Amino acid sequence: MNIPMRHAQLHRHLLALAIATALPGLALANDADTATTIDSAARDVVALDQVVVTAQKRATNLQDTPISVSVVDAEALKDRSAISIGSLSDGSIPSLRVTPFATRSSALNIGIRGIGASGDANQPARDAGVGVYVDGVFMGRAQGLGSMLYDVERIEVLKGPQGTLFGRNTEGGALSIVTRQPTGEFGGRVSAGVSNYGGYTTGLHLDLPKVGDVSFKIDAVQATRGGTTDNPMRGERDFNSYDKRGARITALWQPSDDFSALYAFDRSYDATTPYHTQLLVPGPYVSPLQKAGASEDRRDSAILGGPQEDNIGRTSGHLLNLGWTLSDSLELKSISSYRELTQGQFDMGLVDAISAYGGPNTPFGRYSLAQVYQHQYSQEFQLIGTTSQVQFLAGAFYYHETAGDNAQTPNMLLWGPGGNSYTLNPATNPLNLGNVRVDRASKAWTDSLGIFGQATWTPASLERLHLTAGGRYTRDDKKGSLYIVNGAATDLAFDDAWGRFDPMVNIAYDLGENAMVYAKYSTGFKAGGANSRSTTYTAFAPEEVTALELGFKSQFWDNRARLNLALFDSKIGHKQMDFSLPFDPNSGETRTTMVTTNALSNGTSRGAELEFNVIPVDNLTVGLNYAYTRIDAQSAVDPFGAGVQVTVPPLLAPKNAGSVSLDYLLPFANFSALKFHLDGNWSDGYYTSEYDQMLTDSSFIVNARVALIDVPLNSTGSTLAVSLWARNLLDEEHLFYKLNNASLGQSGIFNDPRTYGLDVTVTF
Repeated sequence: MNIPMRHAQLHRHLLALAIATALPGLALANDADTATTIDSAARDVVALDQVVVTAQKRATNLQDTPISVSVVDAEALKDRSAISIGSLSDGSIPSLRVTPFATRSSALNIGIRGIGASGDANQPARDAGVGVYVDGVFMGRAQGLGSMLYDVERIEVLKGPQGTLFGRNTEGGALSIVTRQPTGEFGGRVSAGVSNYGGYTTGLHLDLPKVGDVSFKIDAVQATRGGTTDNPMRGERDFNSYDKRGARITALWQPSDDFSALYAFDRSYDATTPYHTQLLVPGPYVSPLQKAGASEDRRDSAILGGPQEDNIGRTSGHLLNLGWTLSDSLELKSISSYRELTQGQFDMGLVDAISAYGGPNTPFGRYSLAQVYQHQYSQEFQLIGTTSQVQFLAGAFYYHETAGDNAQTPNMLLWGPGGNSYTLNPATNPLNLGNVRVDRASKAWTDSLGIFGQATWTPASLERLHLTAGGRYTRDDKKGSLYIVNGAATDLAFDDAWGRFDPMVNIAYDLGENAMVYAKYSTGFKAGGANSRSTTYTAFAPEEVTALELGFKSQFWDNRARLNLALFDSKIGHKQMDFSLPFDPNSGETRTTMVTTNALSNGTSRGAELEFNVIPVDNLTVGLNYAYTRIDAQSAVDPFGAGVQVTVPPLLAPKNAGSVSLDYLLPFANFSALKFHLDGNWSDGYYTSEYDQMLTDSSFIVNARVALIDVPLNSTGSTLAVSLWARNLLDEEHLFYKLNNASLGQSGIFNDPRTYGLDVTVTF
């Protein structure tokens, strides 16, 4: 679809939605008696809200929690028009980096303070170093993290190793997503929206009246957007589109004040097309078409087109959370879950970047196909208690995962004479996967057991001092089988186990009622495994992080200002590093061959973080976040370099990154307020690939939203909100992923262009 047609379609959507929005207001305008007049003064913002977190497995005030935690609440997600974890890639939390794995937005690569990210998330026997949790349930794979968020109350970003309370794969930190629970009272909200690139969204969040002792909640969400880069092959899907939807049903049984049982079932569908990797500077082996179309500015269309199906991911899961109040000072919790996912991959996004011209009628157009499947179940018990001087927590955790993958890479196109034209390859079109060689196939199994405890002692004689100590023992058993390599059946396997203890010590001191300092020592690790892209399937060891963090937290000026500072010094040992076999356009081999090995040397990540929020005048809230990170490159032996030792830079670790936000609430008669939001997010460039070692562009992204909120609809309290929003308001261009090849040239992936839209929400 061309750009004028897209804009025309958007304008029709906006007009229809505006009419639908206006009709209820016109009908109610003549019924002044039933209109609800809202006291504007009640909406005045004169103090910062208290922020509650569960970073220590119990509800605490953010300012009383002696670790570095950033919180993105539901309102902040709405202001940034965020629909998934991937939306946090704009840099709203400077020390958190979220990028897609290669061209696939369905699998996310996440790093905190330059730690935890891996070069390849598409493997069953590899793990990430930042744990993602939803209502206490660990999400075992990078696949599925791009799915839509449900009714989120807040996202807590816990920085630094979280190996004691959260366990394995949290060496960089953890993302804890907390959803809204059933209230037992009828109410909810319905939303709809439209945006450019043919986008539209709908949402339903419904609380049902309590039936006996059981409360029910239904959440259903959907978001669709067309591609932002055209695929020139007629009838094929454009690049960077998505169609996301999901539903969640929650039931909360509370037969008494001492017991509760919450059950939830969710199912999601996430269809995407890959990002387009644009050819920037052509190399000597590319075609005249590619040379003529190469550009270092963002293109609206790919140079070459090809078959492109949706990458379809499906996830589903069951959750059962039980809580018993055993006494006034003792509580027992149980978190049980079972989850499944499948993720298909049809990736023609690299067609411009890795297509070499080999002469007339030679095949090209590598179509990267892969299927990932996984199921997991987990069980956690927590015993939480309080005495006059001690708060304590003890628990046990078990996790089992079975995951597998396969990959195929057929060439879908044929070059014409001189490389000035191309056609579909009759040998692979129409595509029949049964006739395409399987390049690799593997399966892996993981069993992990953890036993943990933590206690905080506040001496009666010195109530300002809080001494915390904790530890976790983890036993990991992992095995895998790589049973197809380059189309041939093999019998490669690994079977390994690791046991380790992760301690934590924290000393906190209250400087006054609203200020504290703390010092924290902690460790964490990322589990070992094996690389299914290799030809040997050799196991690699866990990656380890030992960290010291010094922090200061304060709230002052009658709660109109909040300042939090953190300094960190982390040592990274046995870093898992990827090396890829250089691409040879003359080999005819399309499979990516890669080996993962542990670094020979230790590295350090040192830096500082600042979070400052202030209300300088009533109704205006200003936020400033900044992160400085200095992290060492580490050395390892390149397995494809005849034993040569190489130095590899860290991934997702910009030296400087920051975010500033402005929120202004303008009250007026009969309506609650107009709300204005503006945020700007900047970052230095960083590395996204260990084997390409290309620094991305620096970036500056601006998001904005203007909302008319709490417009009364009737006497029962129903309200209407209408908002206009934009992501990347200034249409800034930067490359967040870069590749370099001596034969094919330089290429990269640009950030999303400006997107904007209109949303309507009715709350009842």
